[in-house]
Amino acid sequence: MDNDATAVATTALYPSERISRVREAVGKAGLGAVVLTPGFDLRYVTGYPGHLSERLMCLVVPAEGEAFLVAPRLEVPIVRVSPAGSLGVEILGWDETDDPFALVASRLGKVPSVAVADQMWAAMAFRLRDALPGVPLSAAGGVLRTLRMRKSAAEIEALREAGAAIDRVHRLVPQVLKAGRTEAEVGRDLAEAILAEGHVTVDFTIVASGPNGASPHHELSDRVIGRGEPVVVDIGGTMPSGYCSDSTRVYSVGEPPKEFRDYYAVLRAAQKAAVEAVRPGVTPEAVDAAARDVITAAGYGEFFVHRTGHGIGLETHEHPYIVEGNTEPLDAGMAFSIEPGIYPGAHGARIEDIVVCTATGADRMNLTTRDLVVIDG
Repeated sequence: MDNDATAVATTALYPSERISRVREAVGKAGLGAVVLTPGFDLRYVTGYPGHLSERLMCLVVPAEGEAFLVAPRLEVPIVRVSPAGSLGVEILGWDETDDPFALVASRLGKVPSVAVADQMWAAMAFRLRDALPGVPLSAAGGVLRTLRMRKSAAEIEALREAGAAIDRVHRLVPQVLKAGRTEAEVGRDLAEAILAEGHVTVDFTIVASGPNGASPHHELSDRVIGRGEPVVVDIGGTMPSGYCSDSTRVYSVGEPPKEFRDYYAVLRAAQKAAVEAVRPGVTPEAVDAAARDVITAAGYGEFFVHRTGHGIGLETHEHPYIVEGNTEPLDAGMAFSIEPGIYPGAHGARIEDIVVCTATGADRMNLTTRDLVVIDG
């Protein structure tokens, strides 16, 4: 992608009007301002993730008045050439002997309350509290959650690009997943493929063979993969856009045990039922129930030990969470995983796709086969 195309893509993903939308959300929440330090919320609003360090760098968006960005003077040049530098926001540089928290407080003036980034270090939150005596602080995640949950067309395309990239890696799995290799060896090959297929970071590689497949968040080990063993492969990374991929498929090196085939068929039906339940107005807990009911009816309910899914975007895990108790209706543009699992002990299985809720149902971002892939190796 050339520089002009990159600039257009960046502008579409991180439009300048987001600051005004945040300001409106701050006012609706009855807050005086939000203070966003480096992290996912800051990147969502400005396109610039920032550099988290002991030096305060933050975007301040008041309910009334103009937003401003506070940065150590040595980092001001980086900020100016980042997407944040093109937003027309005033950048206030501070020197090593300055108190940046006092600078924020003086520019804010009298405000009823302030919400700070969920990822703000506690030490910084305490210093800001001291600079704003009597002003209650809260977490800003709730303010931005509604905005971040509903993806724009550009964000959906970024997730589609991420889904296609991780799909390409899954298509390579049969080439590297062989009996006699260790999980760690396969994981290293997949990590290289994740980067080769367009990601800038490898966020996780789960290669869980045999009984390790019954541990949903298994970490790579030196266990040797045997013939006839199912292997759960859950992989994901972050694309240059900042948006994430996450997909799980199940493979078997040779023919698996019959009991595995039996419950894999149940899992396949449960994942399909949950995807088909997705549409605007349906609650996340109803989607969770669509998968869970199929698994429970088949006698495997006790082995489904986690929620059915999680939101995804700039973070691998974000709102909305597809879980019992979440009654906030789905809306078009919401993106999340559908990943029921069954983990009896001797082995386990999980099928995961990222989907986007549309006006009529679910649009899958992952398109590789959900059938069990038996590898002759």
